[in-house]
Amino acid sequence: MIGRLQVRLGAILLLACAGGAANAQAVSALKGHNANAPVDFSADRIELQDRADRAVLTGNVDVKQGDMTLNADRLTIAYSSAQQTQVTRMDASGNVVLKSASETARAQFGIYDLQKRLVTMIGGVTLTRPGQGDTKGGRLVLNLNSGLATMDGGTVAGQRGRVTGRFVPPPRSN
Repeated sequence: MIGRLQVRLGAILLLACAGGAANAQAVSALKGHNANAPVDFSADRIELQDRADRAVLTGNVDVKQGDMTLNADRLTIAYSSAQQTQVTRMDASGNVVLKSASETARAQFGIYDLQKRLVTMIGGVTLTRPGQGDTKGGRLVLNLNSGLATMDGGTVAGQRGRVTGRFVPPPRSN
């Protein structure tokens, strides 16, 4: 669901290698994503839980906002029902795939906080840019306000993970 998921892969890898840390930061072109654009969705089933101010979509969930799409097995949409219904957050789980025109991110879970303008992907995150390489980690956080993208290794069973990746350097002439 992220417009132009433009995490600058080279900067992430350079920071990860230079510091040897399990955390990398870069600037993302998502800063310009229009989080106010309409959100279209489809699914095999929807369950409205009005008293809880949420809707649960299950089965082949597809969500589109601008040029960003999100696919998942399940999506819970939280909304406020004061005066006018307003979506505040979307939580995706199961085979979460976030696509833009130039990148694809995959994870077990995804959270899109529309009020804070943050997208967080958690659990076996892989960010792929065809022909340019990929980056893997435990958590990817994209701040749509500042454009800052951060990937870290996450923590599993008390152990901190690492950010790993591969990039293809441009060919050099001799």
